[in-house]
Amino acid sequence: MPTEDWDPRDPRVLADQVRAYDQLRATCPVAHSEYLGWSVFRHSDVVAILDDHETFSSQVSDAHPAVPNGFDPPRHTSYRRLIDEFFRSDEMARYEPEFREIADALVEGLPPEGEHEFIDNFALSYALETQQAWLRWPTETVQALRRWIAVSQSATLAGEPDGLKAAAQEFDSTVRRVVEARREVPGGSDDVTTRLLRSRVDDRPITDDEVVSIMRNWTAGELGTMAASIGIIVDFVARHPEIQSTLRTSPGDIPAAIDEILRIHPPLISNRRVTTRATSAGDHHMGPGERVTIFWASANRDATVFDDPDHFDPVRNAPDNLLYGRGIHDCPGAPLARLELRVALEALLAGTVSLTLDETVPSDFAAYPAGGLRSLHIHVVR
Repeated sequence: MPTEDWDPRDPRVLADQVRAYDQLRATCPVAHSEYLGWSVFRHSDVVAILDDHETFSSQVSDAHPAVPNGFDPPRHTSYRRLIDEFFRSDEMARYEPEFREIADALVEGLPPEGEHEFIDNFALSYALETQQAWLRWPTETVQALRRWIAVSQSATLAGEPDGLKAAAQEFDSTVRRVVEARREVPGGSDDVTTRLLRSRVDDRPITDDEVVSIMRNWTAGELGTMAASIGIIVDFVARHPEIQSTLRTSPGDIPAAIDEILRIHPPLISNRRVTTRATSAGDHHMGPGERVTIFWASANRDATVFDDPDHFDPVRNAPDNLLYGRGIHDCPGAPLARLELRVALEALLAGTVSLTLDETVPSDFAAYPAGGLRSLHIHVVR
């Protein structure tokens, strides 16, 4: 049996996850723990795993399947073909004006000058409202999702598996109510949710369970990650006034800057795989059926690839940035995420004079498995 090299839930790790993973990458690049199995921290090892989906399977849970990226080919291929249709560039362009209205209204709601708790009052609200605009879900459902996020985060922090299970069941019930209501929508409707319900996979109608799984990815995964990403981006530009100034005068640089900021401080910590046969990562042998956890939050900061991982260099670092994954299981929702993030930062920079950290209140960083910040206090001048 492999030895225990580290504890992902050690308070010393959770106090500063990114720095802890930096240290592990340098001292123990493939580490074992009872909690996560094999953890892989180096960029080269992570890329090798991502490029070999036959050896490192994404089908890690039969009890809670995740469509599409919780499957392998050929099953993954059919679902991915369906999902990609919802994220085409022409699809995304339809929503940009509405997303911009949401962002502009939230910026207008910021204080003319003063301190502002940014995560709950801007980042999460923006994530929820843009999701509502995209999926056309009723307001009461969005409010239920906000409550679900709070309960889920609280249970995660407290280490309460029963609370997490209850939150997941509540979420699925919320989605199923939306699905049942949309089944009754007249045939002419073309909103995203209704179109998904009318989709076909392998020449058969999609099932309600498959719809709920997809919606779980589109909401449960998307909302927390979007709010975390916006918080990270605003924290970064508040800490780097020279970069903030450049982006204010050169908004065309914003998309590349966002990808680079989220490389430096990742919103997504890790992802799971399971071995299908005997293999190795680094110098470690693994048998079939072993759990493997790839750490985006480490691989994207590997100094052998990115030189100084904290140095902001969007052009140089873009080719190796694993922010949205790589290979057949890369993030299908990346076009939507990039649109939402770009519009949010454009609106914030266009509608304010300056964004600086409120030094009187320390930032509260999220704990594994979440990334980003739970709270962020910003001094705003509009």
